[in-house]
Amino acid sequence: VSAQGLHGTFRAEAAFRQELLCALIAIPLGLWLGRSGVERALLVAPVLLVLVVELVNSAIEATVDRIGPAVFMSFVLWGVVWALLLTDR
Repeated sequence: VSAQGLHGTFRAEAAFRQELLCALIAIPLGLWLGRSGVERALLVAPVLLVLVVELVNSAIEATVDRIGPAVFMSFVLWGVVWALLLTDR
């Protein structure tokens, strides 16, 4: 059932496909750039959060209005965490 939801979202939502493509690049990059397990987790977690929020957004869009600000804020979190970790080198 969960796989059907993922497949349906992938098929129907261009934003999810774009974010998944970004994640396929950012997750390995975050794993490579992180100097410790904690840094790796902090670099990967916001990327995964973007995907989770997009899935929640898509589910809510199916029944109610958009929650675009939540998706935007998850991108902000992603950018802030990466900037903080990578500028501290």
